[in-house]
Amino acid sequence: MSFQIRGIGTAVPEHRMSQTEAAYLAHEVICRSDQERRLLSVLYRKAGVENRFMALPHRIALDWLKPRETPDEIVAGTTLGPTTGERMKFYAEHATPLAVNAARSALSAAKTRPQEITHLITVSCTGFHAPGVDFGLIHELGLRPTTQRIQVGFMGCHGAINGLRVAHALAADPSARVLLCAVELCSLHYRFQWDPERIVANALFGDGAAAVVGDGAASEKTEEWRVQATGSCLLPNSNEAMTWNVGDHGFEMTLDARVPALIQEHLRPWLTEWLASHGLSLADIRSWAIHPGGPKILQGAEDSLELGPSATAVSREVLAQHGNMSSPTVLFILDRMRQANAPRPCVALGFGPGLFAEAALFV
Repeated sequence: MSFQIRGIGTAVPEHRMSQTEAAYLAHEVICRSDQERRLLSVLYRKAGVENRFMALPHRIALDWLKPRETPDEIVAGTTLGPTTGERMKFYAEHATPLAVNAARSALSAAKTRPQEITHLITVSCTGFHAPGVDFGLIHELGLRPTTQRIQVGFMGCHGAINGLRVAHALAADPSARVLLCAVELCSLHYRFQWDPERIVANALFGDGAAAVVGDGAASEKTEEWRVQATGSCLLPNSNEAMTWNVGDHGFEMTLDARVPALIQEHLRPWLTEWLASHGLSLADIRSWAIHPGGPKILQGAEDSLELGPSATAVSREVLAQHGNMSSPTVLFILDRMRQANAPRPCVALGFGPGLFAEAALFV
């Protein structure tokens, strides 16, 4: 039995920020010298992001500086910003409404009533509170109080693929009707001080939510996408290549410069073996939904799999228009590919702390 996708919905917050505005903000908040401003400008220009959406207006970062410094002057690079507790209050306030919007869109696309949902999978790595987003979805959507819940937490950019793995397993029950919802408020973890290993996230990440409704029932509609299999691989010698830790002033991400090279070296051998176990070769895959962790990560995947730029065009488009939204991003890509009737088999890929590669095969 495979997980049949009946509908996908996406949602973004109301506040939009261009990459030009993001770079200007970083100059004011972080940079202490002209050299840092020049380096940061190059970083933002090469990030592949044109716009992103945020739960809070980006100028609030300036307001956060003022109470901690002098009342009339902002001193760049001298504060760590809000505490993690303060950031989690914003997450608790804004994550559920965004998730609800995406879920409602997915239910509508799937022509499914909320009362039909039997299982709820939530995915998030940018916030914690309880009762959390799962409670909010049940309450706001009117799901049955007996809806069974599973939370996929703190897994990073590939979290939605892990959620699809759970949905695929649940689809073995023919009576299961599954709602999967991934929501991230990455902007809440904005880095306020110069740190070459961490400020790269400031240039890439945005906020968003995406939801999927599906089941294990057979369908004669050829346009319906099905999760045939999922796979996972811990890349060798990569345990410090990407990290995601809870700090006192937000969650702290580090991204080693070796990540693209690790992907380029190890992705193809693993995928070749994994696809062969399902009777397929790399040449059989007709489209790719690759999570755009950043332009260099996409390039590493392209080089490893010998893909042309057209194979990752949708990934780059989503990155440009929304930034890296962490776990929902790959669902944004899949939604566009489904709407365009992209050829199948299709493989979705995501990379996260470990360094792990996660894959889902769609037929």
